[in-house]
Amino acid sequence: MAAKLNNLTIPRLGAGNHSDGGGLYLRVIGQSRTWAFRYQRQGKTHWVSLGRVSDFSLAEARHKARECRRKLHDGVDVAGERKAARTPKAPGITFGEAAVAYIAAFQPGWKPKQAAIWRTSLDQHAAALLPIPVADVNVQDVMAVLRPIWATKNETASKVRGRIAAVLDYAKAQAWRSGDNSADWRGRLEFALPNRAKVAPVVHRAALPWQDLPGVMVRLSAAKGAAPRCTALLILTAVRSAEARGARWAEIDEASATWTLPPSRMKGAREHRIPLAPGVLAILVEMRAARPDGADLIFPGGRKGRPLTDVAVSKALHAAARRRDVTVHGCRSTFRDWCGEAMAVPGEVAEAALAHRNPDKTQRAYARSDLLDRRRDLMAAWAAYCTGVPHSP
Repeated sequence: MAAKLNNLTIPRLGAGNHSDGGGLYLRVIGQSRTWAFRYQRQGKTHWVSLGRVSDFSLAEARHKARECRRKLHDGVDVAGERKAARTPKAPGITFGEAAVAYIAAFQPGWKPKQAAIWRTSLDQHAAALLPIPVADVNVQDVMAVLRPIWATKNETASKVRGRIAAVLDYAKAQAWRSGDNSADWRGRLEFALPNRAKVAPVVHRAALPWQDLPGVMVRLSAAKGAAPRCTALLILTAVRSAEARGARWAEIDEASATWTLPPSRMKGAREHRIPLAPGVLAILVEMRAARPDGADLIFPGGRKGRPLTDVAVSKALHAAARRRDVTVHGCRSTFRDWCGEAMAVPGEVAEAALAHRNPDKTQRAYARSDLLDRRRDLMAAWAAYCTGVPHSP
């Protein structure tokens, strides 16, 4: 494109539009002398101002015109871009609105109380973020929320960080924000906050030695009531307290001696099948004999339609163990110790019995079986050890 203007002729040009080539024009209207870029789009002519001649030289105007041609080549409407830049931006969806949308989107796959826990957590600990446009939430905003509670309430702070990160990822997927996640730990907050393990070292829940379990089971069998039966069942099945206390008759298939926990009642939101040893079936027979008419819960609590409380099960364990420092959840650790120390059970079988998720994505992609048959022998051997009833594999 031949340049038609030069610094000598520009001051002498009269009124009109004077082309330099490539869409660049010198526009002279009265005393006004400005640079402009002219182009056509969808059959319509557009003019884009490039500034006054007194502010920009011919060389600078040619550079501006070249940038305009590059944008047009890349599909950018130069005039439309200018108009959008002049138009005040709408405030956009706030972090609080994004959080509400996130909870509504994922609530169908959550446990009943999880949505309420999310709302309460964000309302209490991330209130400062709620009115901020989600597109504008930055690392400093997140730090202002986390720093006051990171050292004193580290577990809570860690959960809040994860929830903020999830909302920001969701907002990006909805095109409500762009760029990196301001609440990501790796590559971001790990350089601004001390590691969780250094602030609040992991404290493992107290567990009984596996050598003490037979005596504990004898005392549980002798005790009366639903709480000792529930405690015995959770020990023999290695499930969590809530999973045992919320057990329902509809989940039990006595013909195949299998208990199927639905995803809605599992920590990992995945179905978990549990092979039932003879000792567990005996507990179920006992509970069925005392079952109120139409009751769905296997271990009903004091309030109609409600399961046993965690406190009731803990008290039953403390009485049978003759110790108050052990925890119900620690019974799962007792089972895992027995698997490794007394039986040399393969790790993948023991972890499947505990419904633990394999952290390795590649291994998880190939290990699709829940190893039910191998776990059936394992759980029968565990029940035989705990109850003293011989077991023949």
